[in-house]
Amino acid sequence: ASTSAGWFGADMGAVVMVTYRRAGMAASSTSSPSSSSSSRSSGHSADAPLDPALVPVKPAATVMLVRDAVDGEPGVEVFMLRRTANAVFGAGMYVFPGGRVDGVDGADEIAPFCRGLDDAGASAQLGIDYGGLAYWVAAVRECFEEAGVLLATRRDGGPLELRLEDRHEIHDHDSSLSLVALCRRDDLVLDLSTTYYVDHWITPIGEQRRFDTRFFVAEMPTDQEPVHDDKETVDSLWVRPAEALRMQADGELMMMPPTMVNLRFLEPHVNAAAALAAAAAVEQPPCVLPKIRRDADGRITGVAMPGDADYDDLG
Repeated sequence: ASTSAGWFGADMGAVVMVTYRRAGMAASSTSSPSSSSSSRSSGHSADAPLDPALVPVKPAATVMLVRDAVDGEPGVEVFMLRRTANAVFGAGMYVFPGGRVDGVDGADEIAPFCRGLDDAGASAQLGIDYGGLAYWVAAVRECFEEAGVLLATRRDGGPLELRLEDRHEIHDHDSSLSLVALCRRDDLVLDLSTTYYVDHWITPIGEQRRFDTRFFVAEMPTDQEPVHDDKETVDSLWVRPAEALRMQADGELMMMPPTMVNLRFLEPHVNAAAALAAAAAVEQPPCVLPKIRRDADGRITGVAMPGDADYDDLG
């Protein structure tokens, strides 16, 4: 809880560039996801304090579903979920649908079902050598698992028919149904050209779980209705970005800094089309890597953002 408090209380301002070696690897100052098992098996005791530098940084993707405001006034609404209080990361926080990039998201079998973007184009947008398509696929998969919304179409142009059990089976890694299997069974394609990459954040060193998260924006399909899964997420709402930020300031909604920053990105737009056009115009957003502030006793007092006076002095 103490680490979340510092992360939650950050002051958001400037940004910083982080150099990447290849897809799925952490920034050059941190360990890669592929090194996580070796770091845990190198004699580190479960009872010993964990070296923050050894916490693996796992690739993740999250998507902001947007629609025109339904009250008839100009503006855009975004779909948000409340994470369960039992979550190991971001407990009780309001977030956008998203999660970790899994190995299946980068499997060669998914590529034939992707339209409008291939791995080379996706990787170029993310500024990595290869593996970029997996982030878009993960955004689609997590959106289906967490919000029940599948950003896909029938190849023959027919109506999309979703089954509730499909959502839960894809979430179950022991199930035989994967996103690839669903696309093959129902002859679906993922139109990734309309899912726009807009932001990039890495969890600060010092958190027990760290993620290298890419943020995307997509329009809510008119023939689907999102709903939380009542497992990892326990509440959901459509909300204007300005109203969500007001509720956060008043203590009604808990959010992490990346969520608030991306709400501010959506806030000025008069409708979903304008928000999507702004998202499409974003080119390789710089990576934001905050740092945790601590007092002399090691207690977390806040988070420094790139550009803050003490940022470069923090470890």
